[in-house]
Amino acid sequence: MIILAFECNQCGDCCSHLGLVHRIIKDLGDHRYVVRNEYTGERTTVTVAPGMLPLFNDHRTFADRPEACPFFRLDGEEGKGYCSVHATRPEICRDYGCWRILILDRDGRRVGRIMASRHLASEDPDLLRLFREEMAQHAELSDPAWERVVLRMLHTAGYRVYR
Repeated sequence: MIILAFECNQCGDCCSHLGLVHRIIKDLGDHRYVVRNEYTGERTTVTVAPGMLPLFNDHRTFADRPEACPFFRLDGEEGKGYCSVHATRPEICRDYGCWRILILDRDGRRVGRIMASRHLASEDPDLLRLFREEMAQHAELSDPAWERVVLRMLHTAGYRVYR
């Protein structure tokens, strides 16, 4: 197993597209909501933390990040990202681990994650070898270009990916 040290800098990249995953399906009042995971159908009741209410009520985050999780907010003063329901967040968020690309094999099993810093976390020897051999020559690419190369490489090799 490869273990990578990671320190969250609250950039919010991990939550910037989770609005495609998490949908609010019911407002229970008192800042409690039922959220549905669009991939699994799992439903979770979440509660906005009282200290997060001013930030939660500010929707400017969505101007720059329209696909962001409905509970994610950027603090304009600090420039840091916050989960307004962190204590009650859905299971997928608890397991997240800051990956930017989730890699599944042909059978749909999770075999790796590419972390925010371009590192591959995987136990799959074939995937590790492919990544090491193919991506070493692309280190100088910009992040968007590098990610396009990674996605093309993974699709060509038969992997499925989620971003």
